[in-house]
Amino acid sequence: MAARDYYEILGVKRNASDEEIKRAYRKLAMKYHPDKNPNKKDAEERFKEINEAYAVLSDPEKRKQYNTFGKERFQQRFTQEDIFRGFDVDEIFSNLFGGRGRREFKSGRGVDFGDFFTGFQNAGRTPERGEDVVYELSISLEDAAFGAEKRVSYR
Repeated sequence: MAARDYYEILGVKRNASDEEIKRAYRKLAMKYHPDKNPNKKDAEERFKEINEAYAVLSDPEKRKQYNTFGKERFQQRFTQEDIFRGFDVDEIFSNLFGGRGRREFKSGRGVDFGDFFTGFQNAGRTPERGEDVVYELSISLEDAAFGAEKRVSYR
């Protein structure tokens, strides 16, 4: 299978502005995010492909190299690590989604956005992060199997 063009992956023209590329990426990232498509391998692969395309096209120098050499020769010259180097996911998603979600770089494998979609009803507002709360709660096997509601209070 031939490698797809990064512009094609994001659905933008070669002369697309940075803002058009960012909008296309945001739309596709939300659509194909693994949390929205659990157990769908094709969506996960598409999500990785979208992130790779954006990592290259959102970086002016990488985009210039990509436009000069094309995808095949670009990938011969750059490793996955090179492609994602400088891809600041924290900054991107803070700007786009109000800083929601956990983000980690997985060497050479793309990006894991963890709980990226939690709290979307607050998107656009700057969230206030408090301390994490950890509480151990014992439940019966019956509650684990059939579900239950438990009231927990903390200071």
